[in-house]
Amino acid sequence: MYVIVPVWVLSGGCCPDWLVVILPLEVVSVGLSSQPDPFFSFWKRVNEWSLKIRKEMRVVDRQIRDIQREEEKVKRSVKDAAKKGQKDVCVVLAKEMIRSRKAVSKLYASKAHMNSVLMGMKNQLAVLRVAGSLQKSTEVMKAMQSLVKIPEIQATMRELSKEMMKAGIIEEMLEDTFESMDDQEEMEEAAEMEIDKILFEITAGALGKAPSKVTDALPEPEPPGAMAASEDEEEEEALEAMQSRLATLRS
Repeated sequence: MYVIVPVWVLSGGCCPDWLVVILPLEVVSVGLSSQPDPFFSFWKRVNEWSLKIRKEMRVVDRQIRDIQREEEKVKRSVKDAAKKGQKDVCVVLAKEMIRSRKAVSKLYASKAHMNSVLMGMKNQLAVLRVAGSLQKSTEVMKAMQSLVKIPEIQATMRELSKEMMKAGIIEEMLEDTFESMDDQEEMEEAAEMEIDKILFEITAGALGKAPSKVTDALPEPEPPGAMAASEDEEEEEALEAMQSRLATLRS
């Protein structure tokens, strides 16, 4: 037999009156008894965690869009620099694009990890409903270990991991203190490997190699005039401003 129960009865009055659920009678009887039901207690906790995780997913989506918008600006700057024969500027901007794409890849991976945590929480609810007790989840723990390393969501994920440890879902996690050093080395290696590809892609083949290896004929820079020095200074300032914006978005 099933009954309709207002959610505020189960949640202690924190939900609107019109919100209801259909539950088995035996479940409702346990939920309204003097002894609290572990399932409902954990269910409410999972709902709170899920809301926080989905909020962080929206933050990640905004961060991805911001970085991609800045990347489009960098692409236009690379094309302009290539037309002027400024190969050094092209390489600097290409490295910025590599950093940005790496940051976007990490953010997409973090969304996948957050989805894994959400699925793991649903599985824990199913286990608790059937077995009457929680089990430690290796999948959730691995996902949380990855999420606490993402600067954009680090604070929230650390808080959630502590709550999950208290609930008995995951074990205490040890953070990798050498990650930033490894990431820097990987980035430099990726820059050397990918820089030709990015320059070739953006300039439609006009510039397909790094400056030290370039053999392609590029458009000759315009003859320097009276305003050449000031134009160079303006370009350097614009380049520094763009690098600063990208660094801010990635941090």
